[in-house]
Amino acid sequence: MKLRHTVLAALAASTLAAGAHAADLFVSIHSGSAMAQGAGLVLAGQALEQKASVRVLLCDAAGDIAVAGKELPTLKPRNVTPQQMLQGLIQAGAKVEVCALYLPNTGRQASDLLPGVTPAKPADVAAHLLKPGVQTLAF
Repeated sequence: MKLRHTVLAALAASTLAAGAHAADLFVSIHSGSAMAQGAGLVLAGQALEQKASVRVLLCDAAGDIAVAGKELPTLKPRNVTPQQMLQGLIQAGAKVEVCALYLPNTGRQASDLLPGVTPAKPADVAAHLLKPGVQTLAF
């Protein structure tokens, strides 16, 4: 009986330790398609709800999601734009960046971006991607 309690306690401790270690998810979105953007943002949101650390990198046409005041299509079934989805991610704690090439190649400035979105530093992004256990998704 005592052995059984010891084994159960060890299993509980290992389960708690595993649950305490949140996963890292890196989502790269470059598609100009609102549905592809939305799919990436939905999965990022679901990961946040499941206590993962989420980092989103927006490149090419997807960088437009992060431009304040940008008109974007509404996606069903929730009737929200990719920008509204992105703002929800930021409020929930996701780190959001536009790739280093986005601003200089679109003529935009960092001040054109939504609050909470920053220009990425390639060395920081590469270091993050090389960390053990980082899961990646690309859209």
